[in-house]
Order: sequence, then C-alpha cells, then structure tokens
Amino acid sequence: MRNENGSGSDFGNWQAFSILVVDDEAGMRNFLERALKSRCGRVASASSVEEATGLMQQLHFDLIVLDISLPGKSGIEWLLELRQSGFSGDVVLITAFADIETAIEALRGGASDFILKPFRVDQMLNSIKRCFERARLARENFVLRRELAELGAEVDGLVGHSSSIQQLRSLIKRVAPMPSTVLLQGESGTGKEVTARALHQMSNRAQRPFVPVNCAAISPELIESELFGHVRGAFTGASDARNGLFYYAHGGTLFLDEIGELPLAMQTKLLRALEERKIRPVGSEREIPVDVRIIAASNRDLAIDMAAGRFRQDLFFRLAVVEITIPALRSRTEDISDLAHHFMALFSLQLGVPPLELSAEVVRRLSAYSWPGNVRELRNFIERSLILGIFPMQGLGGSATPLINDCCDEMTLAEVEKRHILRVLSAVDGNKSEAARRLDVSRKTLERKCAEWGENEQLSVVRHARAE
Repeated sequence: MRNENGSGSDFGNWQAFSILVVDDEAGMRNFLERALKSRCGRVASASSVEEATGLMQQLHFDLIVLDISLPGKSGIEWLLELRQSGFSGDVVLITAFADIETAIEALRGGASDFILKPFRVDQMLNSIKRCFERARLARENFVLRRELAELGAEVDGLVGHSSSIQQLRSLIKRVAPMPSTVLLQGESGTGKEVTARALHQMSNRAQRPFVPVNCAAISPELIESELFGHVRGAFTGASDARNGLFYYAHGGTLFLDEIGELPLAMQTKLLRALEERKIRPVGSEREIPVDVRIIAASNRDLAIDMAAGRFRQDLFFRLAVVEITIPALRSRTEDISDLAHHFMALFSLQLGVPPLELSAEVVRRLSAYSWPGNVRELRNFIERSLILGIFPMQGLGGSATPLINDCCDEMTLAEVEKRHILRVLSAVDGNKSEAARRLDVSRKTLERKCAEWGENEQLSVVRHARAE
C-alpha cells in the first residue's frame, strides 16, 4: 500500500534517528524536510557546508543527505573532511549532474549511497531505511558483544522481599524517569549493574542502548579512546577511525562501573563531557554533541579517595546528583532463600540438569553464612552445586565445615564431568542427541565418553541421579 506521498507503508517511525539535509536549493530542502519530519526524531537543514558545520557543533546527527554541488566547498570535499575528522554516520549524496567517475569518487570517499536528481520520495526513503537499519544493527551488535563479554555479571534481577530491597525498588521507580546522573555505591557483588539496568529499563530511554563499561578493566592509556573514540592516526596502531562508547550509548544510558579507577586526567575530561554534553574523539578538533545519561558505580569509598586526592570532588558531586547504596547480602539474609531458588531454576534450565532440592537445612546453612562475595558468590555457589550434582562439601568461602554429604568430599575433575553428563542424560531420558545439544558437544564425543564408562556403570549412575 502507498501513502499520499507515494512511499511504501513499511518505512516505519524513525524517532530515534536524526537527519541533516544540506542543499543550496530551498525547494529541495523543503521537499525533504516535509517527507522526513513526520518519521524522524529531528530533521534540520542547511544551505552550505559552513551552516551545516555550525549545526553539527550543536547537535548530533545520525545521517546526512548531502548535495554534491554547493557554493564554496563541494559536498564530496566536505565528506572527505568529515571522514577524516572521525564522523562515522551515514552520508547519502545527491546530485543532478554526475558521471560514473563522480559516483566512484563519492563512494570511495565514504558515501553510503548516491542518488541522482530528480528522485521519488520512496527512493530516498529506501536509501535512508537501509542506512538506519545498518546503524541500528551496528549499535545492537556492539552492545550485545559487550554484554556477552560481561556474561559473568549479576543476573539475579531485583530478587527478594526484605525491607531493604523493597526500599531499593521504590527508590529506583522514583529516580528512573529523571534525567539526573546516579552514583551507585556498595560492596562488590551486591548488584550494582542490576540496579543500573533497572534504572534504564524504567526510564524513557529504555528503547535505546544500555552500554556497560568496567573502568577498571581498561588500561589508562586506552580509556579516553574507549569512551570518546578516535580518528585515524590519532596514536600508534589507530589505523582506522573508531567510535567510542558515548557514541554507542547516544540517546540511552552509559553505565560506568568502578568509576573510582579512572585516572585523574580522564576524570577531568569526563567532567567536561558531562558539563558540556559534548565529546572530542582523540586526535580530532571537532566536538560531537551527545545525549547520554550517566550511571556510575563504585565499590570503593570515594570520600576517602577524594580526601587522598585520588578522585575529583567536583566530578563526585556531578555524578552523585542521586546517590544509591546497594545493601550487602549479609544485611538482608531473609532474601537468601528467594535468591537461591531463583538461581537454582535459572541455572538448571541453562545447564539442562534437574534442580537440587533446597531443603530447610540447606537454606538454614546458606542463611547462616556471611557471603563476603554477596549475591555474586551465592550465584556461583548454586551454579557450582548443579554442576557437581551436590552442594559443595568443603563448605562456603573456604570454611572447613562441610555443608552436606561428607562422603562425596573428594571428587576429581573427571568425576565431576562424568556426573554432570550422566545427569543431563537422565534429564532427557537417555536421548543422546538432545543431551549432546544441551552439553554443547557432538554426539560422537558424547558416545565416546559413555563407551569409556561402560553401560552398566552408566545405567547405575543415571538411576542414582534420578533417585536424587
């Protein structure tokens, strides 16, 4: 079906994207603005390179529709300058006069597409749609790769019914819709990233990226490039321009974990970016406007760091517009049972094995332990228990007191592997194809291991696993 301007109905709503139209013909600018304004979050126009440059110093644009023939500097000349300065957004070139050499020059210069005038609205919309789809996928893939790399992070969600966790939920609901920066403090493993994600999901930025970054995991020499990006040749090894995390978080939330690990020089640059809402890629002379909400976190006492001169006081107060302290697990022991059952169900499904029984005695002993590693330690304990098929005998956190089942204290790695494989086989009623899929191994590998153990022993262990 076609709408009144002749374009297809599948171009969708691009409210998350912004476009700059640069053309010296007023009629073309008006034509494109009318076609795009109802679909895009922002559409601006300029009649020259100079006017367009001024707009880009004030606003962020995802895509530029650029005429080649402009007064003064040509569109292709400006395109080359944009690429050299680090701009990586899409650029669609338009012209009424072109030959094959011009088209090749444009594409080599970094144009995303090349459209000849006169053109129909749906031609331009199709080109823009392809550009936006590439940009969306690039951002989603980038964020997904980072999330997969951080797979060890807390996955509990806000689980529990204690008064402290209920107060935390209420505070998150109140703070989330606000644009203010937030500083999360608490011990390692308490769930600061979970809280940050909850703040993002309950905000009006929920449909835009949530980009987590562990400041302690990035070398001081690379942190500026990681956050702000860099242009080609900015430093040794910078063979290509690269966007920073602020770019990928545009419109969304950037979570700066372990903010206390930032070098002082980087703290100064971060403060400037927060105050001016602009970033300058390493090696670039151009500032890029960004719209990012910052949520920072630290397991260190930043007050001590400020007194020692390791953390800037002005940055602290800029980040701590809202300050939230995440309680330690030992201060909310009534939540341990909820968390243990949550992790048992979660990892039982992920590992493809039956859950272990969390008896009253097991829960009592779990609740009596101090959990210095907080929720992360409890999560790892439950996962390890499912892999072993028993709750670990050496106790928790290195304690010499066994938890349960002292008879199974000594297990070799081969025995742990064997028990895990046979429990998966038991869970799927001996279906080796399904068991191999859940174990992420080939059926041939699974059959070889089963043959090594012998059928009688295999059946015996499977029966034992079912009996548990």
